[in-house]
Amino acid sequence: MKEEGNLENRPSNTAFTQQRLPAWQPMLSAGVVIPGFLVIGLAFIGIGVGLLITSRSIQVLELDYTGTETNSPCNKCTTLPIQNNCVCKLNFTIDTLFKGPVFFYYSLTNYFQSQRKYGASLDYNQLSGDLTYFKSPASDCDPYRYANGKPIVPCGSLANSMFNDTFKLYQIVNGKENLVPFDGKGIAWWTDYNIKYRNPDYSPLENAFNDTEKPVFWSKPAYKLDTSDSSNNGFVNQDFLVWMRRAALPNFRKLYRRITEGDYKDGLPVGNYSLEISYNYPVKSFDGTKKATFSNVSWMGGQNEFLGIAYLAIGSMCVVMSVVMLIVYAKFRFPEDD
Repeated sequence: MKEEGNLENRPSNTAFTQQRLPAWQPMLSAGVVIPGFLVIGLAFIGIGVGLLITSRSIQVLELDYTGTETNSPCNKCTTLPIQNNCVCKLNFTIDTLFKGPVFFYYSLTNYFQSQRKYGASLDYNQLSGDLTYFKSPASDCDPYRYANGKPIVPCGSLANSMFNDTFKLYQIVNGKENLVPFDGKGIAWWTDYNIKYRNPDYSPLENAFNDTEKPVFWSKPAYKLDTSDSSNNGFVNQDFLVWMRRAALPNFRKLYRRITEGDYKDGLPVGNYSLEISYNYPVKSFDGTKKATFSNVSWMGGQNEFLGIAYLAIGSMCVVMSVVMLIVYAKFRFPEDD
């Protein structure tokens, strides 16, 4: 009876169950490995050189407007007494055509958006348009959950600290300032705008925010973030969505606008320019800096030399290793005669 029981539990006699399937195991001989390392190394070096050249061909212009230096035009906005709605201007010159489309970013340093408690201080149910959480925000939003006895919408530290400097760019022609048009449509991720964040199904939108408070550091409520375009308000406001997409590193830049319209669709021509800044966002308390950055892009995106350097480093290591293995192989495969 025991033998019969064992036979019943025995797997069927097939190539798969009995592990008799055909297999191939590579023989890693010196004649295969050494040329393989050499070819891979040379390919990586070629790709790295291409990436590095492409990255360095991208035009970037950075303007620091932190205002801590006494000779900075924005110094008046950081010295006591602090001015409300302080406006400063940075004048600069472009010597060669800044090829379009031009992307305009704001940059912050020493700002840790990746800090765990800071990043968790929000209410996704509220940001998806659930009115229940307008009245009772999640506890994760503390200490920016209630203000003046009313719930804060949107609640939390992340939304409360939203970047609120604003910019206008002028080209100076014959002493006259010509406004360079900014395009702020579609600067946020498509998934954030269409899936992750939603306004409540309420018309007018303002009524959904009855008996709530705006974030403590905001100058206006969510439904008035954009007075020129009613569809760009609430939780689907493009600037709000860009800010809520947290940066991984303490030094980062976020897209503010594109320059793609009118006389500037092909880029910023040679000439003198003035960047008007409404200075509202404080960075002095955490030793941060602020920059306005103009950049264009290539097929690989914005300027970033890391990928090219990484390919060059790995490719060089592969070439060196192939040479080392060749020397070792020659020494031990063909020993010297006594």
